[in-house]
Amino acid sequence: MTLPPALRSFALVGLGALLGAGAAMVLTRPTPVVQVLAPPKEPAPKVRYQPMAFSELRGWDDDRLAEALPALTRTCAALSETAEPQRLGDLSITAADRKKACEEVLTAGANTKALRAAIEAAFQPVAVIATEKSDGLFTGYYEATLNGSLTREGPYQYPLYGVPKNLISVALKDFLPPAALESGDVPRTVVGRIEGQKLTPFFTRADIDLNEAIANDSDVVAWIDDPVDVHVLHIQGSGQVSLPGGAVMRVGFAGHNGHAFRGLGRILIDEGVLPQGGASMIAVRDWLKQNPKRAQELMAQNARYIFFRRITGDGPIGAAGTALTPGRSLAVDPRYVPLGSFVWLETVDPDRLPIRRLVMAQDTGAAILGVVRGDYFWGAGEPAFAKAARMRSPGRYVVLVPKPAVVSP
Repeated sequence: MTLPPALRSFALVGLGALLGAGAAMVLTRPTPVVQVLAPPKEPAPKVRYQPMAFSELRGWDDDRLAEALPALTRTCAALSETAEPQRLGDLSITAADRKKACEEVLTAGANTKALRAAIEAAFQPVAVIATEKSDGLFTGYYEATLNGSLTREGPYQYPLYGVPKNLISVALKDFLPPAALESGDVPRTVVGRIEGQKLTPFFTRADIDLNEAIANDSDVVAWIDDPVDVHVLHIQGSGQVSLPGGAVMRVGFAGHNGHAFRGLGRILIDEGVLPQGGASMIAVRDWLKQNPKRAQELMAQNARYIFFRRITGDGPIGAAGTALTPGRSLAVDPRYVPLGSFVWLETVDPDRLPIRRLVMAQDTGAAILGVVRGDYFWGAGEPAFAKAARMRSPGRYVVLVPKPAVVSP
């Protein structure tokens, strides 16, 4: 259900009143914050979920499913028995359904043939179709590698900030009825800072990088030797920092400033420094490193800013809270594919070689918006960067749904 404009406006005013009564503050002109967080205002796609057969999945019989077992096991281990049902159109997938299907699959062990049979017995493939089209866009991402130090010294002058102490994040589900959040005009979360008794938009990247707006309000996780590498890390969301002496520290996403993401490729094309169609991440990174003075100015045009935390143990950690697996983890738009879903992916890599395999929906991204839209995790380091930076492939995915939730075709 979508709220009419008048009721939507009333709901937002009501949020301000609630915050004012509960915390002696009100929202100041909410439009700037809502605008930067809301998905692009486009006509709502007509989405449907169509049951299909495993025999219709291209390459299903050829996938080495045992290679997906680490990602599958982590996804199943993260299941909560008290989680709310997942929604796929008219389908409702309960936590009990997911847990039972996972248990049946995990008992098959690492034998690919047995694993395939167990998945076929427990799950039903469901195609994701937007406005009668099942094809969409698939890009790639990776775990960045950087050189850094725990102290500011020598070449290490560019901070990886933790979440600022003055950043406020408001989950609107705590203040608005569920129907209000179904509208694309209303974000799930409002991010800001307290100014007097008012919640105002948080600082932009230009404020933070050029004017050191949070230098006194945020801890520094690490100091890095290259500002372009820092910005790339902000886009990827996770990375490994090589420290003096040989130790490696893993860092991951901890929060953001609430502003809209604007890609560096688009910025460089609009500024006329790279041609249309020639702004791969490799070309963008090379140009920025070769033009450090101009780079600072242009990078500041991406207002979105990411804050980090130190990660111990396995990683990187996706939005679902589990460690990602190279080649078996996918970032999705959770409005259309719930996090934790088993997904059959059919696309191609940057060299046009087919990717047909079982992956887990374990992550999200600011630019990963759309019904059939995915970001394929390639792993860590320069080889992974070389793949991720060039990937922009057509493809489709099929969600594997526990059988009790759907009627077979």
